Amino acid sequence: MAKYKRQKVKHYHRSFYSREMRVKRGIGIAVLVVAVLAAAWFAAPHVLDWATHTWYTVVKDRDLEAESASRAEAAASSAAASSAAASQAASSEPEPEEEKPLDGKAITGGSWAELDVTALTDDAAIRAAARQLKQQGADYALVTLKDAAGTVYYASGVAAAAQSITENPVDAANIAAILREEGIIPAAQLAAFTDPVSVYTDRSMGVHYDGNSLWLDNVSAAKGGKAWMNPFAASAVQYIGDLIEEVQGMGYEQVVLTGVQFPNIITRKQDFGASGGKSREGRAAQLTADIAAWQTRFAGSVTLWVSYPDALCTAATDALGTTGTSLGMENLLVTSSTALDADSRAALEQAAADAGVQHLVVHDAAAFR
Repeated sequence: MAKYKRQKVKHYHRSFYSREMRVKRGIGIAVLVVAVLAAAWFAAPHVLDWATHTWYTVVKDRDLEAESASRAEAAASSAAASSAAASQAASSEPEPEEEKPLDGKAITGGSWAELDVTALTDDAAIRAAARQLKQQGADYALVTLKDAAGTVYYASGVAAAAQSITENPVDAANIAAILREEGIIPAAQLAAFTDPVSVYTDRSMGVHYDGNSLWLDNVSAAKGGKAWMNPFAASAVQYIGDLIEEVQGMGYEQVVLTGVQFPNIITRKQDFGASGGKSREGRAAQLTADIAAWQTRFAGSVTLWVSYPDALCTAATDALGTTGTSLGMENLLVTSSTALDADSRAALEQAAADAGVQHLVVHDAAAFR
């Protein structure tokens, strides 16, 4: 029997893909890999968040949303605290002090100085004088706007002052304004009843004799006699009050009145229009009434001072009918020809306090200018 002979099969290692097909296949695989990687890139955060959330909520049993809200609240509190601390630090820093406006009616207890009004002719002169006073430590500048000779140094609009105005009046309002700018309180000084001029403009204001004739303090004008205003005359009291109101409107919230008195010599020929003029008590009562009338009229708007030399304050005189401290004034400015010793000053201060004087200023007249 013939023996079957197994045939050998040949294996051929031959690719059925062409070169072009292999290139396309490689490109496809590369694109697929890139796509998978891109998907993984974008999915990774979400997968991590899911994994983290699952770990803490399922495995660790924690509430992430509550913790997130708590952290947000803590962050907000921290920011608020930082803001508050910054605000507090800013507020604790000293702020620059605003310059307070000058209180023209204030009574500071400071020093006074008198200016020569005739030298205050222009802004430069006024400012130089004010700065000199400031360097010397003065708080008040006393500006005489009506003196004992009856001269009015500014262009007054009060009718009774028509014949009293000086030929070269000063700008009183400008003087007050510049003094205030330089930190000095302006005070207007007005002579009251020692006025021999205004009574010729309005004779009802004068001391008379023999009917309507004006009484002169030295027999006749030829001998240097001068007329006087009458403290009993309502027109005289009104005139002084009108001048106070006028200068207050120009910026002088402090006014010093001198010459609030009767003539130094009282005679039988004088006619005051009232029987009280013949007695000291009557004269003292009238001056007290005049001062009270001015203080009432200008209460709250003007700080009113009455000024006397120390000789009229320490003893009763015919000119006042009493001592100068006893006429009911709220504020008294005393000038002394010599510096008062400690005992004299203490006695004056005690007398003024006993009489109800609220503020007393004493100045050496020699150092007053």
